Amino acid sequence: MNLLKISTSRNNAASSWLVKFSFLWLLSQNCCRASAVWTAYMNISFHVGNRMLSELGETGVFGRSSTLKRVAGVLVPPEGKTQNACNPNTSFSRSKDSGTWLALIERGGCTFTQKIKVAAEKGASGVIIYNFPGTGNQVFPMSHQAFEDIVVVMIGNLKGTEILHLIQKGIHITAVVEVGRKHIIWMNHYFVSFVIVTAATLTYFIFYHIRRLWLARIQNRRWQRLTTDLKKAFGQLQVRVLKEGDEEINPNGDSCVVCFEPYKPNDTVRVLTCKHFFHKSCIDPWILAHGTCPMCKCDILKALGIQVDVEDGAESLQVLMSSELPGNLSPNEEGTNNEPPPARRSDKATHMEEHPTSQNDNRPNSVVEEFHPSP
Repeated sequence: MNLLKISTSRNNAASSWLVKFSFLWLLSQNCCRASAVWTAYMNISFHVGNRMLSELGETGVFGRSSTLKRVAGVLVPPEGKTQNACNPNTSFSRSKDSGTWLALIERGGCTFTQKIKVAAEKGASGVIIYNFPGTGNQVFPMSHQAFEDIVVVMIGNLKGTEILHLIQKGIHITAVVEVGRKHIIWMNHYFVSFVIVTAATLTYFIFYHIRRLWLARIQNRRWQRLTTDLKKAFGQLQVRVLKEGDEEINPNGDSCVVCFEPYKPNDTVRVLTCKHFFHKSCIDPWILAHGTCPMCKCDILKALGIQVDVEDGAESLQVLMSSELPGNLSPNEEGTNNEPPPARRSDKATHMEEHPTSQNDNRPNSVVEEFHPSP
């Protein structure tokens, strides 16, 4: 049946989409589960007049390929207006007896690997990269090439520019970087939100798929039961084959009110529960489409014990029974045959007299043609 084919195709599409979505979810879960980041504790010390000021906080995060160890030294920014250290000829202004020093570099302009390489070639023991302007103190784990014994840490833009301004004022700043805590990426709130949304989506599609299959199965059973009931109902109606001498085929006999054709010998007629009869090939599609007798409006299907839902519709019943009742006409053929036949030209004058039907006679009103020969 057409309805079941449409339902099956939709279920197959939902199933394929569900499989693809599950594969992407598992792939992303494995990728996130494989990475971890380490925070960095930074102790920044500097002199202001005769006072020694220091600041300690978990303000940075190590690069993904950084060496995880403690490092201490003087913070030294690149010389000149450009602070990104992307030029291989970048120089760092520091005293020769400063010992261990850490490069303070601005993010942007080139890759992290290029910045770290420039600082390492100049002798830096560590690289502190501060984030873009406008990002506040936001940090993230950098992806870069691994350098032996080089500590790489990212800090926020506000903290980095604050240190840079102090250095530009001539203040000597020392930083001690220590390894902080380990964080698994899939433990952050972004991934937790992703897992919740993904689980809810998967649950919805699983229940949707199960519900579609359940509804399709119920619908299939209902249509099978309705097909059986309709076959039994039509089997209860009497079927006759007209023969010569029957009252229905005499010149004054009735015509089929569905196709307006007079009855002829060997015509197959179906007698309804209201005792009206019509061509079998005419009345079967009519009952499936309207459910009532075309003359007295008696509900034939209800009289036969068939309850049809309004949502099923006439077209659904006709499609359902088209293969079960081979003598039926298709809806298109039915619509064609409902029109009266064209008038035939004749040399005889025709007078139509309508005879009233008695109360005890349930047959349709007769139309009698009286032919008078032309003078």
